Amino acid sequence: MDIFLVIGLIGGLIIVVAAMLEKGASLAVLLSVEAIMVILGGTVIGLMNSFPKGEFMKLGKVFGVLFSNKNQQDPSEIIVQLVEMAQTTRRDGLLSLESTINGLESKFLKKGLEMVVDGLEPDLIKEVLEIEIESMEERHRLGITAFSSAGGTAPTLGVLGAVIGLIGALGNLNDIEKLGESIKSAFVATVYGIFTGYLIWHPFSNRLKRKSLEEVTSMNIMLEGILAIQAGNNPKSIERKLVGMIEPSKRARFEENNKEN
Repeated sequence: MDIFLVIGLIGGLIIVVAAMLEKGASLAVLLSVEAIMVILGGTVIGLMNSFPKGEFMKLGKVFGVLFSNKNQQDPSEIIVQLVEMAQTTRRDGLLSLESTINGLESKFLKKGLEMVVDGLEPDLIKEVLEIEIESMEERHRLGITAFSSAGGTAPTLGVLGAVIGLIGALGNLNDIEKLGESIKSAFVATVYGIFTGYLIWHPFSNRLKRKSLEEVTSMNIMLEGILAIQAGNNPKSIERKLVGMIEPSKRARFEENNKEN
């Protein structure tokens, strides 16, 4: 579970609730069936109209990617792992990887090393693994596009909800109680639309985009490492090459740790 994301969502909700309480508003006003129906229901229908059934049904799995830290291995750890395997293969040959492969958690790395042990050509291994990376990016692109679309739809639906509420208000000018209820629903719909659009859906899109970039970086490091191991390159040269692929802050930390060791 990505606790940082959960904290962010709770924090956003607390800010809205605290602001309402500060202004003396009752939290009961948020329990508007009409507003929830227009914003959440409308957002879901908007997504249904934007994507084919097969893609729409996959969106539930995207939430699992967002809230999970599963398979997020630090690039520095991957580099250390690859360098150790390079040292082993230089000493004992490529077949010595068989015992290591069984204990790997990364299916991508495992698949690549299995192809190396099977003696496949480097160009074929590279092509197969690059296709894997592209497929992963395409899966993430679906979620990124969906959340971005929802982020644009929700605030607009908030305006629609406000208009619907004001239309109801105009029809009840002689009934103060119904008039107040209609105006309340109008503004609550706007709050829901802006809150979900700019504090949930757009941030989800950006977060998934970042997660995708991190995963692509890790997979590219694995790809280059696998090909370098197969080529029998010097472990130290492999390390230098792979370290250059990570962001400067992590690179500096990696080099610092190496000095200490």
